[in-house]
Amino acid sequence: MAAMAPPSAPPAEVPSYFLCPISLQLMRDPVTLPTGISYDRAAISRWLASAAASSSSRTCPVTRQPLEPELQLTPNHTLRRLIGSWVATLSPGSGVEEEDVDALRPVHRDELASLLSDAAADQVGALRKLGELVAECEHRRAMLESQDGVFDVLSRVLTGASACSTAREEAVGVLASLRIPEQELVRIVSRHANLAQSLTAVLRSSNLQSRAQAVRLVRALADVSVPAWVIGLDQELLAEVIRVVRDRVSTRATKAALHALSALCPYGRNRVKIVGAGAVPALVELLLDEPERRVCELALAVLDRLCTCAEGRAELVAHAAGVAVVGKKVLRVSEAASERAVRVLRSVARHAATPAVLQEMAQAGVVGKLCLALRSELCGVKTKEKVHEVLKLHSRVWKSSPCLSPKFLALYPS
Repeated sequence: MAAMAPPSAPPAEVPSYFLCPISLQLMRDPVTLPTGISYDRAAISRWLASAAASSSSRTCPVTRQPLEPELQLTPNHTLRRLIGSWVATLSPGSGVEEEDVDALRPVHRDELASLLSDAAADQVGALRKLGELVAECEHRRAMLESQDGVFDVLSRVLTGASACSTAREEAVGVLASLRIPEQELVRIVSRHANLAQSLTAVLRSSNLQSRAQAVRLVRALADVSVPAWVIGLDQELLAEVIRVVRDRVSTRATKAALHALSALCPYGRNRVKIVGAGAVPALVELLLDEPERRVCELALAVLDRLCTCAEGRAELVAHAAGVAVVGKKVLRVSEAASERAVRVLRSVARHAATPAVLQEMAQAGVVGKLCLALRSELCGVKTKEKVHEVLKLHSRVWKSSPCLSPKFLALYPS
């Protein structure tokens, strides 16, 4: 008679406090919200992104308490260690997903060094594995960031003449996920003359995720503001950054692109190149889509900087909805957005106020909005001073406009 196989171990019961309240799965990378509730990073990130995309208020899924717009997720290292210790006691066939077990197992520096060595040889599999390790949890990302030569290896893959497009995209993905020290960013710029061309190639990819990661890396490089590199950027790279805004790749990518454009604007030559690459129409169309508050503020900030040059102002007034959509954002989004919108309108009123533009400002309700801003508590003192300046500058023209009521006209300075 054949011997009976030993009974398999019963499925392990996962402690309830190891489960994410959203996904109800074992947490791989637990993070804690200010409300004190812990979630798996991937699940809560999707929850917050979904709320932002639908323009609804962000709340804690369990407590329903409101969350700050610029929320930072706090890694729960203690909970992760507890989960890791529990997983280490499990035997095969315990019922816990192998992917979860693998994601929670310790990663040794020798393994990272081996992966970096393979990545240096343009091995796509090694680059992809590094990307997975970084995405899985904060602890592994910190380990990779402290690994000797990591930034040099990845930047050489990105800019290497022999690297295939897939290897470049994987290298950009890992670099964009890491917190690169400023001195390392400066070193990357100084060592790789073809860095901008390599980033342009990735930004032209059909892979939306790779484009989003590339624009985040451009933002990091722009924030460092290495003058020679920033001023020397060609219009092709700038056009691809603007295309990320136009294509609405993702909210996070749009914010990164706007941050990058804002960081590149202080240089006069760059402003002209950014305008020439089509930034103003892209920003106007973005504002017409009623984006979330932070995106709106960033778009107006970039538009404000671009309108300090004649080319930027000309593009704005040439757009059928340009002046109107800027005026619409006054008193509608936030105090910061109102300030930026007023600054843009002041630039137009000072330097591009043709009779047609002044008539458009009255007919589109921009002048009426400015009059309201003078009386509103939602505008700061400095913003009201700019509003007063605009109204005083062209009060004679607008006083004769049939589009404005006597109540508003009474607010005009004489």
